[in-house]
Amino acid sequence: MVVNMDTIILFGYGKFGNVIVERLKEHPVNIILVETDPKKQLEAIKNGFRECILIDVTEDEHLLALPVEPHHKFICAMDDDHLNVYLTLSLKDLYPQNQILAISDSMYVTEKLRLAGAVKIVDLYAISANRIYNILNKKVATKFLEGFIYKTHEYSFKEIEIPVGSFLDGKMLEDVDFHPFNVILIGLIDKELGDEFNFVTVGKNHKLDAGDILVFIGRDEDLDKFETTIKEGDF
Repeated sequence: MVVNMDTIILFGYGKFGNVIVERLKEHPVNIILVETDPKKQLEAIKNGFRECILIDVTEDEHLLALPVEPHHKFICAMDDDHLNVYLTLSLKDLYPQNQILAISDSMYVTEKLRLAGAVKIVDLYAISANRIYNILNKKVATKFLEGFIYKTHEYSFKEIEIPVGSFLDGKMLEDVDFHPFNVILIGLIDKELGDEFNFVTVGKNHKLDAGDILVFIGRDEDLDKFETTIKEGDF
């Protein structure tokens, strides 16, 4: 019996791409890998990947030379967020009939990918926040998580109040990318709305103001650095 396999063209064999490849191997799909970095191409070949094409994804002629059929699906998983958005935009223009799935690890990039034309976006930031939201709403799991955090002394929750003059004062929440700081925003107390804690997973945008309290999870050193940036630095 002949099984018709879907073909997926995966861009990027970095922090996301190599994990996606391993998961896709568990399914009957044909994977064509595209890389821009010769070192990552060699790594892919060394790991048994048979088809890995090295191109410059910023050049349309290179993208047009790929063995693309109308039924093929694209996965954009480049490590560089800006390159991932650019690639999504280019593929949407060059191959409007093909489905595009893009990987994002920040709310800021997610919106750009959506505007660029990605049919499906896997928002790792939202997934992480949503998992934490679910844990925090289960009392037993919350105690377990707190016990883990206190025992490791590596990850913590931290409440940070936005001071007057902070770069966050006056910004809309969806316009702030916390990813470069290696922290995950869990929720906030928006003083304009009262003292109720709002989880970010509900999808509501907030205008940030001095006096609002943000709650993050992350490594202790990253949280401390970010708190200093909020109080003294410029975004």
